[in-house]
Amino acid sequence: MPAVHHKLLLEDALQDSPQTRSLLSVFEEDAGMLTDYTNQLLQSMQRVFGAQSEMGLATEQLSRQLLDYEKKNFALGKGDEEVITTLQNFAQTVGELNSLHSVLANQMADSMVFPLIQFREKDLTEISTLKEIFGFATDEHEAAMVKYSRLPKKKENEKLKSDLVKEIAYTRRKQHQASLQYYCALNALQYRKRVAMLEPMLGYTQAQISFFKKGIELVSKKMDNFLSSVSNMTQNIQAQLDTEAEAMRASQRELLSVEDTVYMPDKDTEPVNRTLIQKAGYLNIRNKTGLVTTAWDRLYFFTQGGNLMCQPRGAVAGGMVLDLDNSSVMAVECEDRRYCFQITSPSGKTSMILQAESKREYEEWICTVNNISRQIYLTDNPEAVAIRLNQTAIQAVTPITSFEKRPEGSPNPDRAKPGGVHVASGGSQTTGAAPEPEDLIAPGTPIQFDIMLPASEFQDQNRTGGRRTNPFGETDDDFSTESDDSLLQQVFAVRFQGSMAVRCGNNQEVIYEAMRQVLAARAIHNIFKTTESHLMVTSSSLRLIDPQTQVTRISFQLGEVCQFAAHQENGRLMGFVVEGRDWSDGDEEGEPSFSAFVFESNTEGEKICYTISLAKDITEAKKDPEALAQLMKNMPLTNDGKFLLLEPETGDTTNGAEEDLESEA
Repeated sequence: MPAVHHKLLLEDALQDSPQTRSLLSVFEEDAGMLTDYTNQLLQSMQRVFGAQSEMGLATEQLSRQLLDYEKKNFALGKGDEEVITTLQNFAQTVGELNSLHSVLANQMADSMVFPLIQFREKDLTEISTLKEIFGFATDEHEAAMVKYSRLPKKKENEKLKSDLVKEIAYTRRKQHQASLQYYCALNALQYRKRVAMLEPMLGYTQAQISFFKKGIELVSKKMDNFLSSVSNMTQNIQAQLDTEAEAMRASQRELLSVEDTVYMPDKDTEPVNRTLIQKAGYLNIRNKTGLVTTAWDRLYFFTQGGNLMCQPRGAVAGGMVLDLDNSSVMAVECEDRRYCFQITSPSGKTSMILQAESKREYEEWICTVNNISRQIYLTDNPEAVAIRLNQTAIQAVTPITSFEKRPEGSPNPDRAKPGGVHVASGGSQTTGAAPEPEDLIAPGTPIQFDIMLPASEFQDQNRTGGRRTNPFGETDDDFSTESDDSLLQQVFAVRFQGSMAVRCGNNQEVIYEAMRQVLAARAIHNIFKTTESHLMVTSSSLRLIDPQTQVTRISFQLGEVCQFAAHQENGRLMGFVVEGRDWSDGDEEGEPSFSAFVFESNTEGEKICYTISLAKDITEAKKDPEALAQLMKNMPLTNDGKFLLLEPETGDTTNGAEEDLESEA
């Protein structure tokens, strides 16, 4: 007997994908057809049983009628004694036949009609009941997801969020349990229906054989062997059902032994995979229902090649929604909902706003669409290309716990320092365990990707030629005095990557975390354009100058720079933290505030950090003439009395090379 090949996988019950629902509909259709057929078959068997019962009543009545012939006392009944005796013999024979028909009717009731009725009332009714329970559980889960999706982001209510999360977990577990019981019942039905079809006919045939055997030996050994094989077949199917039922029970126990976080949204423990080129899952899509009204629908989306597909529940296949080649994707704020992003076609005429269930799903969908838009899937090895592009985008993102830990083969920063002097990158060093990112930078802190100088200020600087202001309200007069007698002026070509507010300024980890978040944000939002500027380091300040107009975009007093460091792995990345004051609370002294600035230089970031460190040393040495003299004695100077920062890398240097190596004015 061949085994049952089609069954519902219990592992797919929790995901509840359209493919599983489509297969479930096949099982439900099969169960419906089986119910209709069982009812028709039961009617036929009840008719046979009724006919057999009527046959018993008819033969009983016939036997009585034959005996009543003697009691009639016909007026012309003389000479009927033989007839009466014959009829009495017939009555006895019919009576014996009546007992056989009664036994046959009872056997039909027990072995033919009753098993089919039991199958209909127990198994098929159970399927119908479980289907209703599963439907109710699904509706409750959908209603809970709708309420959770409407959870506001700006005015977040922790108690409301907690209640909704618990409600979703409860409804999801309830749906999971209902689906597991429903799936198990449908799988078992594939075995039980075979038993239900064979067992009544086996009982009917055995009853008929017993009936005939008692009357006459008409059944051959060949028929006995056939019936024996049918009986063995039924036993084998029952054994398979028992084995499968035990396996399903064990699988059900294992699947239900998971933690509650499996049922809770936004509780993902796995890291975000940014190299995906395929993605599938449920998303909320915003649809317009009127001129100004919208509605959100929860549908199943998946990617196929370069297309975004959508498959409603119950549909056999999905349909294309949008061509993702050369499309753009970005995070958006939409109707105070969380985890929303927008996909726009290359022409900009078609766009759609989607909402993910969790932060991990939200980031993976954005990365997947971004990877597909670059047509990575058309390459010979798309997974490797996606990994390589992701590594390129985040090569400087990994947090570094110690600035001084450098792997083998990396450039030695001391080669740019006169005498190989080791300089710590500013500030006091903290020890102990590395702080968490939330302790360094507040979640959701905005990032500024460019420093723009207003046109009015640029015109004012060109017109006056002297006093000029930058966007932070500082004037050139603040630096004019110290610039005239500055012992150090060094200019570096840099590209501004971004800046953001941070929570502390006494730990280098905050610079590494700012680098990670700035570069990750640029990679996610496809922001690759940067503007080249000149970073001038003097013994009193840091200035960011426009190389075309020589306009100071932004400047900082050297004393405000409380922390600076270069990235360990990407040597061209460096950053520093600036301390300011926040007077928004009305405090006369103001609360300290910190901002991190991240740059990419054409040279090693270590050189810029070394220059800033030297500038700080000069500033401190200015307070003590003897210390300043000792510092100038230990450091080589140029002909005009400025500090020579970089020694020639080769002994054969020309005048032009010396000009490149000394401090620029």
